[in-house]
Amino acid sequence: MVEAFVRLLCPECGKDWETTPNNLPAHRDNYSCQNCGATRRTAEFMRTERDLQTLKQFE
Repeated sequence: MVEAFVRLLCPECGKDWETTPNNLPAHRDNYSCQNCGATRRTAEFMRTERDLQTLKQFE
C-alpha cells in the first residue's frame, strides 16, 4: 500500500514541509505551524488544492 502525504506551507513564515494526512486535524479545525506558532485552519496550510483534497479524503 502506498502511503499518502500532503505538502504544507505556512502562510506566516513560509516554512514548507510534508506529513501524512493522519497526522493533521480536519481541514476546518485549527492547526499551528511548528516553526513560528501561527494558528489558522488546517486548509490554509495546504500547499495546493490537490493536497487539500487528499486531506479531505482521510477525514
